[in-house]
Parts: sequence; structure tokens; C-alpha cells
Amino acid sequence: MSNKLEILREYQKASSKLDQLKSEEADKIKSTPVNTSSTEVITPQFGNEMTHLNQECMQLNMILEAMDASED
Repeated sequence: MSNKLEILREYQKASSKLDQLKSEEADKIKSTPVNTSSTEVITPQFGNEMTHLNQECMQLNMILEAMDASED
């Protein structure tokens, strides 16, 4: 059971970090001054890290779901 708890903690940590990066990214976009005479290009600052964390969360979630299913 401790293995499941370790995976759950790892999932929560990755999910929390992902939420933090998303929030920082959104705040950065909101704080960018808008020039109405030109097109704004939004370049993600944390794109690669968010992609990696999202994939990690999906994998850990699948593992947790499989563990739950095997307990039934």
C-alpha cells in the first residue's frame, strides 16, 4: 500500500507544480500590455515543462486507476 501512497504523493506534487506554472503563465499573459494596432504573439514561457508535467500526471493517474481496479 505504501507504493500507492508514494505514487499518489508524486501525482499530487506534479499536479500542484503544473497548476502553479499554468497560473504563472496566465498571470504573465494578463500583465502583458495590449497594443491594439498590432497582433500579440503569445509565447509560452513554461510550455515544455508544462507538457512534461501533464504527461507525468496522466501516466501516474493511469497507474493509480489500474491499482484501484486491481483492488476491486
